Amino acid sequence: MTSLITSDLDRTLIYSAAALQLAVPDALAPRLLCVEVYERKPLSYMTEAAAALLTELADHAVFVPTTTRTREQYGRIRLPGPAPRYAICANGGHLLVDGESDRDWQRAVAARLADECASLVEVRAHLLGAADPAWLLKERVAEDLFAYLVVERSLLPDGWTAELSAWAETKGWTVSLQGRKIYAVPKPLTKSAAVRELARRTGAERVLAAGDSLLDADLLLAADHAWRPGHGELADTGWAPRHVTALAERGVEAGEEILRRFTATVTRAVGGAEAEPAEVRAEFRAARAEAPVAGAAAGTTGVAASAADGTARPTVPAPGAAETPAAL
Repeated sequence: MTSLITSDLDRTLIYSAAALQLAVPDALAPRLLCVEVYERKPLSYMTEAAAALLTELADHAVFVPTTTRTREQYGRIRLPGPAPRYAICANGGHLLVDGESDRDWQRAVAARLADECASLVEVRAHLLGAADPAWLLKERVAEDLFAYLVVERSLLPDGWTAELSAWAETKGWTVSLQGRKIYAVPKPLTKSAAVRELARRTGAERVLAAGDSLLDADLLLAADHAWRPGHGELADTGWAPRHVTALAERGVEAGEEILRRFTATVTRAVGGAEAEPAEVRAEFRAARAEAPVAGAAAGTTGVAASAADGTARPTVPAPGAAETPAAL
């Protein structure tokens, strides 16, 4: 069985020093491997045990890093093991094949964004007009696809993100607050759309996924089975559809546990729900179609990038099923 493993990176598989959440005495802390350097300083880590698991995983499945990072930001990461042939960047805006962005996919994404949501220019202008210089640290545009603000979280007014979310909803956009960053992303721009395209191309019979934020919700819903760590926006809202395992582990230990679950599932090294027979996988797919997405209610930290309009997420197509990139 061909398995496609799609995982978010930041705060799911890799962690900054501030996000490690080490809960043991220093002498018992796990050995860490630096996987990203920025401006000549180490930035992101995973445990050495996680690195070994990821290297082993490449022998048993198609591993696809799936991130909201831009291509440039993703390029700084040096994951252990063989370089993945595929990667998904910019929240699904770029599908990388052997390090190069797929042109057909770019055109399909651009066409859908033009048809289904307000322009980046309009949304960016609203973001800047609504932000207060007292707490706004930076404003950035990612790959000419979406925008985000870097804010001083302690000074961000209560309710500001919810108000922005309500406005963005009317424009076909979605908002997510992750750490110090407030993302504004077009609704059609999703990780799951790129995953469905890769499932078609690779003939994958099973999709596994992991993620921690509201922007990962559609990715997890598109999988046959998925895991989320004990931290992050999804954990904070208690989001756990039937086919998504909510882990107790937090921080870098969660990243290691996710890779352990991926590896155990694809190698069938353990029994139970994660070495599921075909009838259970079908049950997961049915449950996935009915699962709601977190963050749609007022008062949450943001609005998920999928199913915010209440529609069911499409499932991963069967191998050989007709689907073109334009269908997203």
